[in-house]
Amino acid sequence: MRDNNFLRERFLKIYQEHFADFKLRNKIILKFGRSAKTRLGSIKLNSKKQSVITINGLFRSEEVPLFVIDGTLAHEFVHYMHGFNSEIDCQFQHPHRGGIVDKELIKRGFREILMEQKIWLKREWPKAIRNSELGIGEK
Repeated sequence: MRDNNFLRERFLKIYQEHFADFKLRNKIILKFGRSAKTRLGSIKLNSKKQSVITINGLFRSEEVPLFVIDGTLAHEFVHYMHGFNSEIDCQFQHPHRGGIVDKELIKRGFREILMEQKIWLKREWPKAIRNSELGIGEK
């Protein structure tokens, strides 16, 4: 079942396999959020100085492949590493300028996942939105 525990397990696997050299500075909370057409994930710093990574609620569906979820979790964690919404000094002025997230992900072994994710999102994501129980995408 895809719940917040599922997200924690996926994140721990990703962290151990690709980011173990990077020390966490504050607690990270992982959760599913609301369903959305365009936002796959986000990271915010809450009032307790915890980084909260929220993943699109539509990703609860088994229709969404694990590589899409893993790529999104890794993307948000790179923002954490770069100091966006974490207790780490911010390394860049803008979170995406110059492809900094993808460059870091490729350096850490996510090239294939990024390519698969891009293809799946282009081909299948519109269908997944239309098929969702929430009716997002219906007119």
